[in-house]
Amino acid sequence: MKEDKAVSETRGVREGASVHERLSRKQYEKELARLHAELVRLQEWAVYTGAKVCIVFEGRDGAGKGGTIKAITERVSPRIFRVIALPAPTEREKSQMYVQRYLPHLPAAGEITLFDRSWYNRAGVERVMGFCTDEQATTFLKGVPLVERAIIDSGIILLKYWLEVGQDEQTRRLEERIHDERKIWKLSPMDLRSYSRWYDYSRARDDMFEATDTDLAPWYVVRSDDKRRARLNLISHLLASIPYTTVPREKVKLPKRQKAEGYRESDRPLRYVPERF
Repeated sequence: MKEDKAVSETRGVREGASVHERLSRKQYEKELARLHAELVRLQEWAVYTGAKVCIVFEGRDGAGKGGTIKAITERVSPRIFRVIALPAPTEREKSQMYVQRYLPHLPAAGEITLFDRSWYNRAGVERVMGFCTDEQATTFLKGVPLVERAIIDSGIILLKYWLEVGQDEQTRRLEERIHDERKIWKLSPMDLRSYSRWYDYSRARDDMFEATDTDLAPWYVVRSDDKRRARLNLISHLLASIPYTTVPREKVKLPKRQKAEGYRESDRPLRYVPERF
């Protein structure tokens, strides 16, 4: 029997499937350069208008959240595009209202805040790994749409992205971290513990979508088996979701250098870094 198209497409989202060939580095860098210029325009608009933007990044371990955030922020100001990646809560923070430690990091006027994992930890890793009770997770899922309504009503543009990677690609990426000295720091004990719980995370994700994928603050799912396509697709969607415009920009011209007026280079010997390359 022929599979229903909608069912097939949904399954593709769930499994992180991609029907495209992998994008070449040349194509990727060309398109990313164009998007970087747009992100600079977005930055200028946010500063000029006092806009407030909050972007939430969630997904499975190895789905590419960090690389996507890096692609977004590598050509803009870290004072405007602020990346928030909170550590495990302290004992004091554990006693607070759950979302309390996230609220101080929400954007002020002229800021764009990117959460590398967020308050949705309670719906994902905390629930799956037993750091909170089922009752606490259920209470969170019930209350978070109200919190997000308050965030949006305060004038913040809120975007929520879930990066979905397939099982085989996740395995490949995590194994690569084991054997690559540049990436071993990305592999935490929690990653190893959670790796075997694929379907527990799937159930938690489904419950999270059911409770918090609202018309006011929807979840946008990004297939991330191809990292390059995922980054370009997400950035393009992000830009299309924010009503930014080109703002006035002063023409830049370098001033003339001052004259030496008798200045001479010092004879003091300097400690140069050895030129090994």
